[in-house]
Amino acid sequence: MSAQPWREFGDGPLSRAAASIYTVLVVGLLLALVTLPGLVPLLLLGRDASNLPLVAVCLLPVGPAVSAALYALHHQRPDLTDLHPAARFWQGYRANLPQVLRLWVPLLLWLTVLGVNLTHLSAAGVPAGWAVPLVGLGVLLVLIGGNALVIASLFTFRTRDVLRLAVHFLIRTPGVTVGNLLLLAAAAALTVLFSEALLALLAVLFVVAYLRVATAMTDIVRKDFTG
Repeated sequence: MSAQPWREFGDGPLSRAAASIYTVLVVGLLLALVTLPGLVPLLLLGRDASNLPLVAVCLLPVGPAVSAALYALHHQRPDLTDLHPAARFWQGYRANLPQVLRLWVPLLLWLTVLGVNLTHLSAAGVPAGWAVPLVGLGVLLVLIGGNALVIASLFTFRTRDVLRLAVHFLIRTPGVTVGNLLLLAAAAALTVLFSEALLALLAVLFVVAYLRVATAMTDIVRKDFTG
């Protein structure tokens, strides 16, 4: 009988599963911690169109927090003996913060403008049919922003190049676009049918799915656009 090679501790499937669960739990706690200053007032706001600018302010911490979570999850180690998810989260947060804010703040501003216009169509005397292209534009902006957030979180490009790649991959990787649409629809359904609190509790699972959906895009970026 041939001798079976000894397996290092932390190298088995159970250890890898435990490492992944631990990483997700830690990243989820940090994600909740960073977004808490915006989440608490957001939950206290009524669902009224006049509160849309305040909603945008409450959502400011979300972009950098999601970026840090993407970074930490992407760089997780499968070895149970070499786990540092908290350190990787804060490393990603600090490194990505300036770039992410340059993307996230304009996105929130544009979505706020679109939301205010959608909720005041009749007051402005605008035909109701305009709601469809405005909603379509909002969804398009979210999809571009979603691609841009992943690219900015995992790679180092200039902001304008991040945006160009984000638009480019809407068409080049249709599976990513459809996947992000489904995640967006699921998040919207949870918020409308239940509450923002439930979405916040499940946020880390959405980020895990978001990162997995974007794999086809990030693989191409790494292969074709980085040295």
